[in-house]
Amino acid sequence: MDNRKIGFIGTGKMGEALIRGIIAAKLALPSCIYASDMDYAKLELLEKEYKINICRDNCDVILGSDIIVIAVKPQTVPAVLEEIKDSIKKQLIVSIAAGVTIDTFESALPRGAKVVRVMPNIAATVRETASAISLGSAVSKEDAAAVSEIFNSIGRSVIIPEHLMDAVTGLSGSGPAYIFMIIEALADGGIHEGLDRNTAKLLAAQTVLGAAKMVLEGGTHTGELRDMVTSPGGTTIRGIRVMEERGVRVAMMNAVIAACERSKELGRKK
Repeated sequence: MDNRKIGFIGTGKMGEALIRGIIAAKLALPSCIYASDMDYAKLELLEKEYKINICRDNCDVILGSDIIVIAVKPQTVPAVLEEIKDSIKKQLIVSIAAGVTIDTFESALPRGAKVVRVMPNIAATVRETASAISLGSAVSKEDAAAVSEIFNSIGRSVIIPEHLMDAVTGLSGSGPAYIFMIIEALADGGIHEGLDRNTAKLLAAQTVLGAAKMVLEGGTHTGELRDMVTSPGGTTIRGIRVMEERGVRVAMMNAVIAACERSKELGRKK
């Protein structure tokens, strides 16, 4: 990261997760990280735990940083942009405010401002987030690489056109909730057959984690992976038949599509 200084405006769950990930990955020293938040008591706790610099004023974060992460609630973004616009020079602005477009930032900030929009998900809190990155018109390849490096420190990231952000919302943004339901259902099946709650939950969660790692790290098509587990006339194919009969595959597809459509609706209301 060439010793660039990174600032955070907002230090909620996602902001703190990024700070923790950046420090753990040694992308920046704690002394090169600046943060502000309306909750100063929270900032003091972060200063104590991570040894970062804390600021009472958002503009102090801007002046001390090369990369600025805007990690506030979407409804707070206009006020923050109005406050910081005169302090923005050549800093790279990274927004993780859900639903706020790149155009909103570029329109409010000085002409030529470098803006990147990112949508991580809740798994940032355990450094396994799936993040989608969209680039503003003034962002360079070097800027894009820097942002990817930051978000890869807490999971994995992809770069996409901004018009696909609603699809990302439906898939990876809302997706953890779908997976939590699947884990709960798997565990309940185990409990039905005699396993205790804790054992069933552990087995279900580890099964999902292991399956996901095989998809991400093996390079094998998911159909081939499924065939590896599915013996002719065996237990797995019996279970798969029930899932297909009950429309599990279609239900999962439709959940993503419905969440995507809702994201578009919410965007039109703004």
